[in-house]
Amino acid sequence: MTSITADSNSMAASHSTLRGVLVAFASYAVFAFSDASIKILHGTLPSYEVAFIGSLFGFAAIPFLKARGDGWLDVVRTTNRPLWMLRFASGAISAICSIVAFTKLPMAEAFALLFLLPSFVTILSVVFLKEDVRWQRWTAVFLGFVGVLIVLRPGFRELSAGHVCAAIGGLSGAVSIVINRALGSKEKRVSLYGAALFGALIVSGLLMLPEMMWPTAWQWIFLASYGLLGAVGTVLLMNAAHLAPANLVAPPQYSQMIWAIGFGYLLFNDDIDLPMALGIVLIIFSGLLTLARERKRGTPLPAAVLAANTPALATTRESQANTPNR
Repeated sequence: MTSITADSNSMAASHSTLRGVLVAFASYAVFAFSDASIKILHGTLPSYEVAFIGSLFGFAAIPFLKARGDGWLDVVRTTNRPLWMLRFASGAISAICSIVAFTKLPMAEAFALLFLLPSFVTILSVVFLKEDVRWQRWTAVFLGFVGVLIVLRPGFRELSAGHVCAAIGGLSGAVSIVINRALGSKEKRVSLYGAALFGALIVSGLLMLPEMMWPTAWQWIFLASYGLLGAVGTVLLMNAAHLAPANLVAPPQYSQMIWAIGFGYLLFNDDIDLPMALGIVLIIFSGLLTLARERKRGTPLPAAVLAANTPALATTRESQANTPNR
């Protein structure tokens, strides 16, 4: 009887894990459609305004992120105000920079640079958390930056503000992950989400005032798509994290590159030459190698890359899977 019960429990756990991974793939697909909504706007609205309106739609996710017993004020309550404010700032920077990156760069190129996030996490973890990082993870960091050099080819092609913003977006996301690790299990999930959400809302709201434009009807459609799909993706990712370990929820994030290449080819006439493809492969391999090493070491992993763009996502994709449901 004990053996039968154990086998039944094992089978149920396997099914739950499989569902979690499938839901993770679905969440990253939804995120990719949200990102494509930014690209479709073609920069017709200021990036600050896009971030602000996306933040407003991002509130739709809060009822689904609240744990039993959480109140609405828990969105702004915290156990560590300085770190919460740092997450507030990184959320704003990530949201705005990601929007600029997706506006100015081909989607695949923007994702490639944002996928540097695991390498930035490794470096920041050594500096601020004093983690012991061995040669395998440093090799992954090196490969990631070699991939970036191949993609960018400085001196051989013109670089833009989009490239700078994509790199800054990845760095800001890494800052958020390090904050999550520093806070550990002390912070409520809804509070971490609130820090990123209000950061993007307030900072972008202030910055957009000098150049605010009232969106047209078609622009509202894609602004709503951007914000609401971002919120849906966040909720799906949260559910995936409840069904499967974070180490299995994280790798499917790289499936976004397939969506990016598809959207780029079908909608935006983006081209990917052979050197860029090689660089993208190196960056993705670097990220997967980092995740594999952290899994082996038992390090809590981010659920996703902060290639994220909506304030609802800007620094929450990576936190849902390893933040306790408090």
